[in-house]
Amino acid sequence: MSHPILQLEGLAKRYGDQTVFENASLQVAPGEFVAIVGDSGVGKSTLLNCAAGLDHWDAGRVMLAGTDLATLNDDGRALLRRRAVGFVFQAFHVLPHLDVAQNVALPLLLLGRQDDAHVAAMLAAVGLDGLGHRLPQQLSGGQLQRVAIARALVHRPALLLADEPTGNLDPQTAARVMDALVEQTRAHAAALVLVTHSEAAAARADRVLHLTARGFQEDR
Repeated sequence: MSHPILQLEGLAKRYGDQTVFENASLQVAPGEFVAIVGDSGVGKSTLLNCAAGLDHWDAGRVMLAGTDLATLNDDGRALLRRRAVGFVFQAFHVLPHLDVAQNVALPLLLLGRQDDAHVAAMLAAVGLDGLGHRLPQQLSGGQLQRVAIARALVHRPALLLADEPTGNLDPQTAARVMDALVEQTRAHAAALVLVTHSEAAAARADRVLHLTARGFQEDR
């Protein structure tokens, strides 16, 4: 049996005397798609940031790719994220002065693994074949989100974290983006953890977890 790519054990986050969530425990297996839903303000995005070691937590443990994040300093966590994690956010976070192909290639460049052919193949896989030379401002919102998906997966991470990736998109475009997201994570055998308010997006998941102040409740 394979080890979880992500494991949260009794995770808690507080701001002063206010508890955002506590007793949040989760295991995500390689290749699994887990959706996290919940009321606004319950800390879904914060939990995702804690899972990646981008934010601190007040109790519990985070195991990422077999490593206890508490044993790493900031540089160590950054290096682990660079190797093992891809991110897709509601805001596309593309660099406007770089063309599409250069944006997608950034994770490879950070790892010293430049591969123009692989970048082109990733763009084709998300339906952007031939658009690598364009600047971000020449693309639609749906196209930009697919650029973000290609960038997140180009270095073949074990885990993809997606925070409301369809939140700014109309339903038809959102459906196409979710198609690309699910197809490509499956193709790369990556685990996917998706934070979303969208029932349609959550319905695509293997499991749906409802985050509350007291931890997770499994919808299915």
